[in-house]
Amino acid sequence: MAKIEFRNVVKRFGAIEVIPEMNLVIEDGEFVALLGPSGCGKSTSLFMLAGIYLPSGGELLFDGHVVNEVEARDRNVGIVFQSYALYPHMSVRDNILFPLRFKKTPRDEAFARVKAAADLVRVAELLERRPSELSGGQQQRVALARALVKEPQLLLLDEPLSNLDASLRLSMRTEIKSLHEQLGVTTVLVTHDQIEATTMADRIICMRAGRIEQVGTPDDLYLRPSSLFVAGFIGSPPINLIAGEAEAGTVTVNGARFPLEGGASGSVTVGLRPEHLRFGETGFAGRIAQIEPMGREILYVVETGMGAVRVLEQGSSAGHSTGEQVMIGFLPENSLVFETARQKLIAGAHVRAPE
Repeated sequence: MAKIEFRNVVKRFGAIEVIPEMNLVIEDGEFVALLGPSGCGKSTSLFMLAGIYLPSGGELLFDGHVVNEVEARDRNVGIVFQSYALYPHMSVRDNILFPLRFKKTPRDEAFARVKAAADLVRVAELLERRPSELSGGQQQRVALARALVKEPQLLLLDEPLSNLDASLRLSMRTEIKSLHEQLGVTTVLVTHDQIEATTMADRIICMRAGRIEQVGTPDDLYLRPSSLFVAGFIGSPPINLIAGEAEAGTVTVNGARFPLEGGASGSVTVGLRPEHLRFGETGFAGRIAQIEPMGREILYVVETGMGAVRVLEQGSSAGHSTGEQVMIGFLPENSLVFETARQKLIAGAHVRAPE
């Protein structure tokens, strides 16, 4: 397996700088996700790892060796593309076998490795079929087998689940995670889906406009987002972001006051996760504008003096009705305060009743 390092890596396409400067270490055997919206540079970073793109500056290292000029075929990297990129005129067996032809693997060994890879992803009974005869999930398994048959030191997954339906995405998340645990291969997943990232990866690299916004475990990014961007990008339903003012160690939001550590002053934004809000006798007043059943949970959209606020409540049936006047409260330890100008986390807010 491989330890991966980006050292001051820059990528330009003509005059356009897609990756201004990237510094990152991916440990041997780690499963990481490059997460972010379209255009943030995550796929460009993955294609540099694959050798499809060459860095415009800096160094890319595998196990301490610079690979900037190493051809893609010589990097021993397996890649699964979003489209699967299977050869339609070839059988499943020949698709999986294809990478071994470039390595000039002896025939008997090559066929044994094809069978082992096919068994690993449970497509052994499909080896004589063509890709057009397979379902989306089967095609993805074949693409995985083709990537794994090389016994790569690095496995790259480029939006591998985006073409699957919801139930199949759920099962394939589990299968890919299990494969990683079984094989221990260093794995990099590119995705815009924060659920994929948080359920599959050991660490998440959240990217924005070619730069790394935050690196951490799924809990780090969810519970301790370093910026408004990360707070808003991680979480479904999304976090409530409410404007407030800080002065002399106190935050004021819609008449309620919160002690604030650090003595910051000026415009702030308070972040409140929907599942951390509760209906009760005290708190912020509002009117339920919309009710969205979500199976085991109910999402309420409440109109308040601070704008629309989302409240997530456990249960399969709604305990409140549209148009109902409600009070919304929350616990001190569940709130976050960001400095609005810099969009950076300042502290957790500690609520007390308005005076």
